[in-house]
Amino acid sequence: MTEVKLPARPIKGPGLTLPGVVILQFLLVFLAEAIEYKFTKVGLITGIAILIAFAGALYLGRNGTSFAAVVNPPIAFLISTIILMITIGGTGLHVTKIGLDLVTSLAGVAPFLAFGAATGWVFHIAIIRKERKSQI
Repeated sequence: MTEVKLPARPIKGPGLTLPGVVILQFLLVFLAEAIEYKFTKVGLITGIAILIAFAGALYLGRNGTSFAAVVNPPIAFLISTIILMITIGGTGLHVTKIGLDLVTSLAGVAPFLAFGAATGWVFHIAIIRKERKSQI
């Protein structure tokens, strides 16, 4: 029986650039949150999308994009939450309602953000150490 080898990366070429990583993560979080926010409040689906955004950007990004892959998902979540609250949520631009809805949305995905960020930073530090060892 012959063994089938899978390619190291699912895409050809060196991988996503910094803008590609940011756009990938923002669109993934935004779409998942928009679908979930339309029917219920933000929670499990958005949290899983955030974890996939962390992992996908670390896996698909070029060398040197791991920092952006770790830092961007919380920022993408904040921006997409504000946009969705103003448009789909019906909150409008009322500061008190935006603040309350923002805290409520953050509470729904806080465990996913914390776990993804902690794991992402571990991988980022490991990638940096690996790149430094290969330069020596």
